Parts: sequence; structure tokens; C-alpha cells
Amino acid sequence: MKRRDTRKIAVGSTFIGGDSDITVQSMLNVPSTDIEGSVRQAVELEKAGCDIIRIAVPDIEAVRLIPAIKKEVSAPVVADIHFDYRIALESAAAGVDKIRINPGNIGSDDRVKQVADECRRRNIPIRIGVNSGSLEKHILEKYGRPTPQALCDSALYHASLLEKFDFENIVLSMKSSNVAFMKEAYELASERCNYPLHLGVTEAGTERMGIIKSAAGIGSLLLEGIGDTIRVSLTDEPVKEVYAAKDILKALGLNSTGIRFVSCPTCGRTRINLIELAKQAEERLKDCKKNLTVAIMGCIVNGPGEAREADIGIAGGDGVGLIFKKGEILRKVPEEALLEELIREIDNM
Repeated sequence: MKRRDTRKIAVGSTFIGGDSDITVQSMLNVPSTDIEGSVRQAVELEKAGCDIIRIAVPDIEAVRLIPAIKKEVSAPVVADIHFDYRIALESAAAGVDKIRINPGNIGSDDRVKQVADECRRRNIPIRIGVNSGSLEKHILEKYGRPTPQALCDSALYHASLLEKFDFENIVLSMKSSNVAFMKEAYELASERCNYPLHLGVTEAGTERMGIIKSAAGIGSLLLEGIGDTIRVSLTDEPVKEVYAAKDILKALGLNSTGIRFVSCPTCGRTRINLIELAKQAEERLKDCKKNLTVAIMGCIVNGPGEAREADIGIAGGDGVGLIFKKGEILRKVPEEALLEELIREIDNM
């Protein structure tokens, strides 16, 4: 698919937009007062493959999170700030890599200029993030209620407040919990500006529905070539957000790092416990970085034949299974040894 052409901006040593890869983001969810817990969770996120880590900075005291986390992880850190321009200035001085703040919410032009000047001096990008509950009074009066057009107008309004001071190192997001709503807002923005877009369905829900809504919203936009960085928002552990985001990219062919699974839904021909086997294989290989397609198939009918393009796989029999590679059968293995034999083959590839 052809990606929309956007500005390329640096977030620490990572890039968003332009010809750079689509990055995965997540956000810490431990209290900002818990420095040790925040650092521990940031390390876990980086190990899971999170490209950019966001932290809430609700007050000046929380700025101390920034150097503590940056000392332990190499992923860039984003300070999520609301209303207080002084926190943005202190976060910049503390070495943060990116700031999330809406210029229209921090007061006078002088305050906006101070933040823009400091971020320009330190080459710190600013993400403007709007949602249905944050729309300005004049925009609500224009449209009567939150609409995709209102979201897009709000994001561009905030951007104009920075552009006034020659600051264009900007990322935009227009999130909504309504999938169709957010999709249209991003489509409108992609027609009206070339700022990189941060995709997400906000307040998407707990793990099951949150992933489904995120895959529908984020995935549909990515298929149109829209989007430069993504966050899957779940009412759950942030590490699960990272794995879900990476899986969305993998499903769309936008991430070649890690295992891609092909597995059949089983039927009456299946004579091994394929469902459990597939779950165990997925768990065991979730952190494998090898660029491989692994097939977990229920029987010979849709084993080496239908999955012949897989790099490695298994096909079940009656209490046994076949290990195959690129459609060629290697050997027959008892059911209880199938998983370990599969893992061993992958380790040797």
C-alpha cells in the first residue's frame, strides 16, 4: 500500500512520518508518584517492543520521572501535559523527547510562544491530541455537536497557534471511541495537512473489544496509507497494548519483525488438541524476532498443502503430527512432542 506523504520528525533517535516505519506507542499506567514502578513498567514496555513511551506529567513534581526513566530505557519518552505551560518547560529542560500538549489550553500567546521557542531550541516535537470531549466552544457552536469535521478543525486550530510562532514540528491525533467517527476525522486531516498522524481509538475498552475496535479503526486507516504512529488503548496492562499494536501492523504486512502465524479453525477431521497447541506456540514465540511464517494446521488436508508457503509448520494426524518446511514434510512426531520439535526447528532457522 502507498503511504501518505508526511513530514518526517525526530523523537529522540526515533522517527515519525516520511519514509520511517510506523512506530508503536504505549503509556505507563502506574501512579506518577511511583518512580520505581514507573521505571519498571517502562523497561517492560521496551522489552515488549514499544518504540515510544508516554508518561503522564500532572504536576511539576512528576517531571522527575523523565530522567529516571531515560536512564533505564533507550526508547524516547513523551511527557503528557495538560493546561500548565510551566510543566512543559520543565519537562523540556529535563530531557524529554516529545511533549503532548494542546496550545489552546495553556493560556496567552506569550505562554504558547515560550513552549514553542523552548521546544524548537531543543528539537522537541509537540503532539496535539484532541478528542470529542475536548472541543473548543467556538467549534462546538459551529457544528452543534462533536463531529469528525469538528475534531479535525480543533486539531488544526491548535496547530495554528504553534504555526503563529514558526513552529511546525507537530504530530496530530484526533481520537474518538467511535470507530467510524475517528476514521473520518483522520481522513479529513490527511487531506488538509501533511503533519504526521498518531492513530488511536480512545477509551476503546477492555482487552477483547479494545483490540477489536482498535484493529478496525487503526487498521482501516493504515490500509488507506494514513497514519505514522499508533497506540492501542486498552483498559489493561500496557504491554498488551504493544503486542496488539504490533499484531495489527503484522496483519497488514507493515511489520516484518517477529512470527506471523497461520492456523486453521479446526474441524471434525482434527485428531489432536490443535487449539491448545496453537495458543502455546503463540505464547512461546511472542518475543521471537525472526521474520518467519509459522503454520499450525489441524490435518493433512490443510497442512503442507494449504500452508505450503509457511517457513515452518505442523499438520496434525491421529495423535501425531507432521513437521513440514516450505511444504516439504520433514518427519512425523508424537502429539506430545510437537510443540518442542517445532520450537527446536525455529531456533535452528
